[in-house]
Amino acid sequence: MAKLHGFRLMLSSLLVAMGVALLPIAASAQAGYAGAATCAGCHEEIALNFSNTLHAKAGYWVAGYQDCETCHGPGEEHAGSADPTKIRGPKAFSEMGAEFNSICLDCHLKGKLAHWDSGTHSARNLVCVDCHSIHHGMDKLLKTADQKDVCFQCHGDVKVQITKSSHHPIREGKITCSDCHNPHGTIAPHQIDAVTINNKCYECHAEKRGPFLWEHRPAVEDCTICHTPHGTNHEKLLRRKNEFLCQECHSNRFHPGRMYATGAATDGPTVFQSLGDQGIYRMCLNCHTNIHGSNHPSGNRFLR
Repeated sequence: MAKLHGFRLMLSSLLVAMGVALLPIAASAQAGYAGAATCAGCHEEIALNFSNTLHAKAGYWVAGYQDCETCHGPGEEHAGSADPTKIRGPKAFSEMGAEFNSICLDCHLKGKLAHWDSGTHSARNLVCVDCHSIHHGMDKLLKTADQKDVCFQCHGDVKVQITKSSHHPIREGKITCSDCHNPHGTIAPHQIDAVTINNKCYECHAEKRGPFLWEHRPAVEDCTICHTPHGTNHEKLLRRKNEFLCQECHSNRFHPGRMYATGAATDGPTVFQSLGDQGIYRMCLNCHTNIHGSNHPSGNRFLR
């Protein structure tokens, strides 16, 4: 059956390329089905919106396609009696809860949806219509025109983070959530749409990938050890101010682990050490500029 569907899709694509007009695969005449025209007689506005979506065109490649009744079930009895309990309507769908997803997954269980059952959103019993509006014509049938507004229904912390001074250009519209995440499930943490978090970062930041002659272990392990991807008040999306971040791993006594500052001389352990009359603060990156890795023969300290 899958091969037959694939052949029909390939044939349809070929005919479109040749400029040949297509006709939908005829729905099999089965008892109990009222037909799309009957549905449109009462649900005119919904039918009009639905006609502009990809779902309305699914008959070109889906065998046994029944228009509205593909999802709502046979509607002949409902059409004759106008009884809302005689068809799978909004109330029936809401009572199904997460089981509602099985209707969508009858067709959408390939590609980026293949890991839905093992994904975070599935584990939290989200329903497809929490994010998608099936009858609307918005991009990917989302409930809002802007994808991030759908995500922010739950991810309010991220909504705050992208307003901070250093952030990925999400609020500017240059990238959006699905550029990094696959909301339908992945094998990587945080639903990252790549094998690892670093592999996703390297898609844009290829110069940080290496391999380097001298590698900085945290940078190789996980970019988010040092960076907060959505937004922060520290430069370069760092989780903390540069010198404090380095101090999480490097001792605060005796260079190269201490931060330099004036007027803080003590004999005991402290993150601040005196430099006499030098009236400047120095950051680690002033000297260790190649912090992601170095290919210089003398670059084991990641110096410039």
